[in-house]
Amino acid sequence: MRVHAQRAGALFGGLSFPALSVADWTVNMTPGVTGTSNDIFDLHMTIFWICVAIGVVVFGIMFWSIFAHRKSQGAKPANFHENTLVEILWTLIPLVILVIMAIPATATLIDMYDTTESDIDIKVTGYQWKWQYEYINEDFGYFSNLATPSDQISNRQAKGENYLLEVDNPMVIPVGKKIRFLLTANDVIHSWWVPDFGVKKDAIPGFINEAWTRVDKPGTYRGQCTELCGKDHGFMPVVVKAVSEEDYNTWVNQQIAMAEKERELTQKDWTMEELLERGEKAYATACAACHQADGSGVPPAFPALRGSAVATGDIAAHIDIVVNGKPGTAMQAFGGQLNEADLAAIITYERNAWGNKVGDMVTPKEIFDYKNAQ
Repeated sequence: MRVHAQRAGALFGGLSFPALSVADWTVNMTPGVTGTSNDIFDLHMTIFWICVAIGVVVFGIMFWSIFAHRKSQGAKPANFHENTLVEILWTLIPLVILVIMAIPATATLIDMYDTTESDIDIKVTGYQWKWQYEYINEDFGYFSNLATPSDQISNRQAKGENYLLEVDNPMVIPVGKKIRFLLTANDVIHSWWVPDFGVKKDAIPGFINEAWTRVDKPGTYRGQCTELCGKDHGFMPVVVKAVSEEDYNTWVNQQIAMAEKERELTQKDWTMEELLERGEKAYATACAACHQADGSGVPPAFPALRGSAVATGDIAAHIDIVVNGKPGTAMQAFGGQLNEADLAAIITYERNAWGNKVGDMVTPKEIFDYKNAQ
């Protein structure tokens, strides 16, 4: 009852003060920030006004006919049965209208599907429930995960401005360049969507779909996965940051240097404290959505790690299930998703957190050797 009362109050307020409430919502599409999104918007408005004109003419004739030929004025119904002229007209007129509508629609679709002559190619891979961005030309990549704190999701904290639409690592692209997206998925069907770009494309396992964009205005643009891809479908946002070409080149150099530094971590001598610190952060990003922050899990789909035979048993079996996953279950293979340092840190953390005081540790070098031995 309380919810209905709140909705009724909101409706009454909107009707009573339309000038105040109209700024909070809109019923139309957004023009966006790309040529494609503006073409889509213009096409939408063109078709909309054609439909308005059709509606005005049809309903105008209908209402005029009802009024001018009403029975009270002695009107007699005319018989148009098998009238050749009428049948030709009501066939040709819709045909002409459809052709007029098809011309701009076809031109827009041809442009949307033209991914040739791109300046930058980015492979987008959907995972449950995150995105992986691989910059093919620059030979580096990373994962993009939801960054909204769990306290906000659980209503223990006030919602932020970009609630459920913020990530730890956004996609970064330069303005004024044609960006080609190669979209696929690792597990189930996802869909990559950024409204301001006019781009929405399914990411399907085993297939590569293509899309492209050219952003002319610097800024941060947000979207979501629009395919029902599992229990955390609503926690899989898309964030793209468009920057100047100079800033983009600086960022690329930083990413390449960071990737090289991550590769060097395999040879580093790690302490237990370092692995636990890194493991806690990596676990919160990659594992907590299913196994929970406290290791309690969500049985039976996501078993508890706290006190489990896997996290407290044979360390080789623990490494195997994290790296290779478990077929027939929801446990993914993280060997291709995380680097050796994060894998080693997560396994070490799971074996020494929540009361799992096994006391042993796994190093990135051991994970590296294990992968190469397979």
